[in-house]
Amino acid sequence: MNPVIEKYESLANITGKMREAAAQGDWDMLSELEEQSSAKVAEMKVLDLAPINEATRVRKVALIKKILADDAAIRSQAEPWMAQLQRIMGNARSENRVQKAYGSF
Repeated sequence: MNPVIEKYESLANITGKMREAAAQGDWDMLSELEEQSSAKVAEMKVLDLAPINEATRVRKVALIKKILADDAAIRSQAEPWMAQLQRIMGNARSENRVQKAYGSF
């Protein structure tokens, strides 16, 4: 198999696992997989410059579409969680400011 396609297959596998982790709300696993994904993308940048034949290009495009679909699904799961986390953190900051302003009773 073409080394470029092997890397894209590997990345697609990782993003599939990321999608599953997001769907399950396993944010720790998602974070670990994100690190793996970033490392894989860094590896791919060098290999991706080589010319490829038509069959390889078609497979690469299909894998990129899968990776992008996974990314969209991950974002749809993660964005509400991130918004909730921001609200919680904002409330905690407000509470801390009130305690500092008025002291603890």
